[in-house]
Amino acid sequence: MEENKEMYLAKYAKATHRIGRITSLVTLIMLLGAPFAIGAYLGAFPNLGAVGKAFLSVGLVWTVSSIVEFLVYTPMLGSGGGYLAFITGNLINMKIPCAMNARDIAETKTGTPENEIISTLSIATSSLVTIVVLAIGVALLVPLQPILQSETLAPAFANVVPALFGAMAYQYFRKMPKIAVIPLAIMTVLFIFVPGLASSTSILVMPAGAISIGLAYLSYRKRKKA
Repeated sequence: MEENKEMYLAKYAKATHRIGRITSLVTLIMLLGAPFAIGAYLGAFPNLGAVGKAFLSVGLVWTVSSIVEFLVYTPMLGSGGGYLAFITGNLINMKIPCAMNARDIAETKTGTPENEIISTLSIATSSLVTIVVLAIGVALLVPLQPILQSETLAPAFANVVPALFGAMAYQYFRKMPKIAVIPLAIMTVLFIFVPGLASSTSILVMPAGAISIGLAYLSYRKRKKA
């Protein structure tokens, strides 16, 4: 029974990586090819030299950010969930909270086959729900425009993401407050004195995570000695 389970999981992982790589390649070709196809059809190509300079100014930063996100999020999401999340996008605002909430409800652990399946199902569901909501939103965009542009609701829309992450973070902070309070305090002070770093949140995940890992390791060593 155990051998059959391992064999099935190996076949599942192999098929997931094969489909994920093919889909990622197709998506990459479509994303990069669409502007050139539209430009060829309309006869309006951008200045490739200017595009190269623009990429160097911001692309290097986003390249580092992408690598950091891959290293941080892939262990949490697993292979199937990772492919789905990176292809459909909106990881920080939607996919990560959805996968973590599903993991907590199902009481699975990171790195286990159960978490792999739960993560994949939750992200797939999130992607489908997002498509449905966007379709409805586009259909109702004109009728709802006065409400969406209302000055009364503007503060609420501006604080959706902080409220989402605050609620999600609290359930983890309360489990290990000693490990959470120091990186939280450091990042809070950093953002207060350097507000411009708000656009580099993805990059700052790495030093904040490194601080948390270091504190967890020191706590482990202390308990081990005791």
